[in-house]
Amino acid sequence: MEPGLKRTTIARVAAGLAFLCGAIGLLTSLTKNPWVLSSHGWGTGGILLLLLALFVLIDGALSFEKSRSGALHQH
Repeated sequence: MEPGLKRTTIARVAAGLAFLCGAIGLLTSLTKNPWVLSSHGWGTGGILLLLLALFVLIDGALSFEKSRSGALHQH
């Protein structure tokens, strides 16, 4: 397994969940029916989850590049 692949997969799943939170927030604001959280709560949760996914994705990419550059210098 390549370095950073697990983090990239986690980031993709988190980005999908963030999109789902945003969609639920949009639905709750359009129907004016608070579903567990208000539309503001769903939107904020989606944004925070998306930021977390972005940081994990960047960390995975840096890990992958670091391992690649280390392997190039060993030869």
